[in-house]
Amino acid sequence: MFSWVRRGDRDPASKSHQVTHLEPPAHLQHRAQSQRSDQKVLKMLSYNIQVGIQTKAYREYVTNGWKHVLPHLDRAKNLHSIAEVVRSYDVVGLQEVDAGSIRSGFVNQVEFLAHLGGFPYWYSQLNRDLGPLAQHGNGLLSRLEPLDIEDHKLPGAIPGRGAVFMRVPFAGDSLLIVMLHLSLGERSRRRQLEYVAQQIGDEKHVVVMGDMNTQAKALRENSPLSELCLQPADESTPTYPAWRPRMALDHVLVSPSLEVKGYAALDCQCSDHLPVAVEIAALDRQ
Repeated sequence: MFSWVRRGDRDPASKSHQVTHLEPPAHLQHRAQSQRSDQKVLKMLSYNIQVGIQTKAYREYVTNGWKHVLPHLDRAKNLHSIAEVVRSYDVVGLQEVDAGSIRSGFVNQVEFLAHLGGFPYWYSQLNRDLGPLAQHGNGLLSRLEPLDIEDHKLPGAIPGRGAVFMRVPFAGDSLLIVMLHLSLGERSRRRQLEYVAQQIGDEKHVVVMGDMNTQAKALRENSPLSELCLQPADESTPTYPAWRPRMALDHVLVSPSLEVKGYAALDCQCSDHLPVAVEIAALDRQ
């Protein structure tokens, strides 16, 4: 069984960590059963939740800017709505989460969503530690018991971006899931993608997903990932801003050994990004 590793218990020189095993509420026990290792189809979701803030217009970045610093009652209500969205999936990658600070009411939002969604495994990555003011990072929720999980800090002009590498049993083999949140600047994004490409170059089954702050065409044709022949699950569906989507910034890319059986940007306005859902299967090469 996996157990949570608190920040103070981690060896700074080690990238390999453990995930929390969570006992969900009794009424969600049936949803929380770990999936079979021979499972052939996997439902995945990637969602930038903007630390639980709902945004409906550009002006709200100014008028609601205080919500990035101070707690508010609507955040908990919004997280319950997000939990309703994520609970239908096997693996969920979350970007822009708070691991427990003043603004979140000292609630780890990854753990909170795992509890509400009935996920037996979760991992919270801390990328910017601002003490009691903000605990900014990413998170993973999983119904499959991870074989391994690694916490990677991505290079960039401004520190604070990260990726989580989680390996899970899948289709009689294993699948590496890379969940990340890339920088806004093109130069930093390229350095980050170079780093990721170096780590996954020898993998058979791999999924890279997250808020990539760039178009899928650029990732496929003009990025270090293009050398690995990773293919976007979708190239054109816009995901930002949630209230009037115009730009496709959130992506799921898969290795040639995997088949995308379904894709959708969900009509869910709990953040300033839309969540992207994908269903994948391993190709039968026999």
